[in-house]
Formats: sequence, structure tokens, C-alpha cells
Amino acid sequence: MTRLARELAAKHTAATLIPAERIARSIVVLRGRRVLLDTELAALYGVETRVLVQSVKRNPERFPGDFRFRLSPAEAESLRSQIVISKGRGGRRYAPYAFTEQGVAMLSGVLNSPRAIAVNVEIMRAFVRLRRMTASHAHLARRLDELEKRYDVQFKAVFDAIRELMAPPRRRARRLGFRSEEEPT
Repeated sequence: MTRLARELAAKHTAATLIPAERIARSIVVLRGRRVLLDTELAALYGVETRVLVQSVKRNPERFPGDFRFRLSPAEAESLRSQIVISKGRGGRRYAPYAFTEQGVAMLSGVLNSPRAIAVNVEIMRAFVRLRRMTASHAHLARRLDELEKRYDVQFKAVFDAIRELMAPPRRRARRLGFRSEEEPT
């Protein structure tokens, strides 16, 4: 197989192996920024986390503080409890790194495999989609405020219903355990 054919196959494979939804779910907000954790990035790139971190440490000039940062112990503990990571044996000794969009872009230069490049393109697209969605919601909220000011109280119920539909869905807590036949569902 030629080099070009391998690169095209790797790009196609990365795009089909990693759905955009998975990337979007991996993006978390820390310190007011959208970031990806080193463990998630390593899984997306198909490398071990230690390999990714070593590559970053070998190129410190590419990753200033606004491109990546190490989580504080409190942030790491909070994420551990949110995504149910075991604290037992075999866990990490150090707090994970969080990479901003610019840090992820720099990773493409450090991890220079065809898969890394293809995955990086998909990650950049996910960041752009999130930015567009955020801007779209802000635009809709502004338009709704304008309409609400223009019309009086008679449409308040309609505006309230629209705002409720725009809000992110609330997760219902699921009960654990078994239900008896007498219990309502």
C-alpha cells in the first residue's frame, strides 16, 4: 500500500471509529474552559496515557499554561466522583492534564501519526460545533428576550414554554434495586 493510501485509510478509519458524539461527550468544562483530559485524548489517539504525557513533557515550549494545565487535587477528585474512576490499586499517581483546544492542536505536531492527525481533525470539528451551538443558543435567547419585551403578558406562557424547551434536559435520578409488583413504576 502506498503512503497516500495508508494516510487516507487512517483518516477514514479514525473518522469512522470515533463518532463526533463521543468526542463531544469527552469535552468537559474546567476553570471556565472547554478541555479534554489526557486519558481521553490518549484513548482517542490509540496510545497509552504515559506516552502522550511523555511527548508533551519532551516539548514544553509547545504547551504553555493556556494550552494545558494539570488538575488540582480537588478538581481531580471531583472528576473521579463524577465519572466513577476507581481510586484503588493501579490508578494514577499524578493528577491528569487538561488540554484546551489550542493544546489539542499542538498535539498533532507532537504525535505525528496518520491516526493522530485524523483524530485531531475530528476533535477540532467537535470544538467548532460546540462553539456554534453555544452561539446559536445565545442568539435564540437574545431574540426571545426581544420578542418578550415587544409583546405583553398574554404571551408569557408561550415564552416560558420555549425557554423550558431551550434548557438542557434534566437527568432524572434512577432508583437502584428491584421493584416489587405492588410498587408503582
